Amino acid sequence: MNYNNIIIEEEDKIGRIIINRPEKLNALNKETIAELHDAFDELDQDEDIRVIIITGSGEKAFVAGADISEFADFDEKEGAELSRKGQELLFDFVENLSTPVIAAVNGFALGGGLELAMASHIRVASENAKMGLPEVSLGVIPGYGGTQRLSQLAGKGKAMEMIMTAGMISAEEAQEYGLVNTVVEKKELLPYCEKLAAKIVRNSGTAIAAAIAAVNASLKEGVNGFSVEIEQFGKCFGTDDFTEGTTAFLEKRKPRF
Repeated sequence: MNYNNIIIEEEDKIGRIIINRPEKLNALNKETIAELHDAFDELDQDEDIRVIIITGSGEKAFVAGADISEFADFDEKEGAELSRKGQELLFDFVENLSTPVIAAVNGFALGGGLELAMASHIRVASENAKMGLPEVSLGVIPGYGGTQRLSQLAGKGKAMEMIMTAGMISAEEAQEYGLVNTVVEKKELLPYCEKLAAKIVRNSGTAIAAAIAAVNASLKEGVNGFSVEIEQFGKCFGTDDFTEGTTAFLEKRKPRF
């Protein structure tokens, strides 16, 4: 599939999605959100791809927000629909993807950019990264899951502070509050993410997909995460990966997933 705003690379069972709008600091417009949905779906369906890394092109930004010009004249109904469609098409879609997603945050991750990183399963930031949700400075609030995921990751108090002040925090602060897993030197960002992805690739893809479903269940209102864990645990016993994994363990060899 051909894309206008993103680049896809595949190597060693790792898929890379590069948001390629450097002149706009990789801002998310409608076309880019749609392309990202298709790219994630394409890689998720590819049995040869076991991990996806998402990053931005250029040296300044992962994603520096949304394209404000596309919705500056929206009314209430249109605004709500923009949020609903965006969450369904990309942000919730990424969070619930069966293939693990690593966000390589290489610079500014603001607004929709931070929301995309938070929807990913693992976040690694370069030391120059800056993160924030500046929406209230525009008279609106985060609409792509930011109010919910930031509270889950960094806690209610820090989420309130970041959202209300519309300020940015450093990569080190983001790590301190649990917003990112790791901070590395700028030149080491992609190599580190690739090494992390390689460790994931060695394990069972079906078990990882089950783990994603179980962990996500713990954060969903009205869902008993323990019950989902039991269900997913049981399903693992019916997979070829379980047979291979347990057989390899008993034979004292490495599994071949």
